[in-house]
Parts: sequence; structure tokens; C-alpha cells
Amino acid sequence: MKFKVILEEVEEGGYVVYVPSLPGCVSQGETRDEALDNIRESIEVYLDIDDAEIESEIRGRRRKVYLQYPHT
Repeated sequence: MKFKVILEEVEEGGYVVYVPSLPGCVSQGETRDEALDNIRESIEVYLDIDDAEIESEIRGRRRKVYLQYPHT
């Protein structure tokens, strides 16, 4: 899976990097390579959390649907 990332050099030194398609997925690093390594890790964590939240929501909806029908 590929994501477009925006890498910006900051005046204080180092870099900030973010993923426009993943709101809140932001990282930084002292060097360009460090910032890119850090954003890779941030993307992995972001997607794991997102998948878990989606699965939980789906499971919750399934339970609601099953509870609406009487058991036969």
C-alpha cells in the first residue's frame, strides 16, 4: 500500500512529515531519513488502530441486528 507523504523542513532544524489521506498521522525526525522511517511506523500504527476500531464497530452492529430478531 502506498501513501503520499508531505515532508517539510522546519526552521528550528529537522523535518515534519504527514500523510494527507490519514488525518492526524504526523511524525518528525532530525534528518530526512529519520522522518521518513518515523512516518512509516506512524502509518502502521494508524492503520492498526483504525482496523481495530472498524472491527469493533462492525461487531457492535452485528450484535444489534441479531438482538432485534427473536431466536427460533
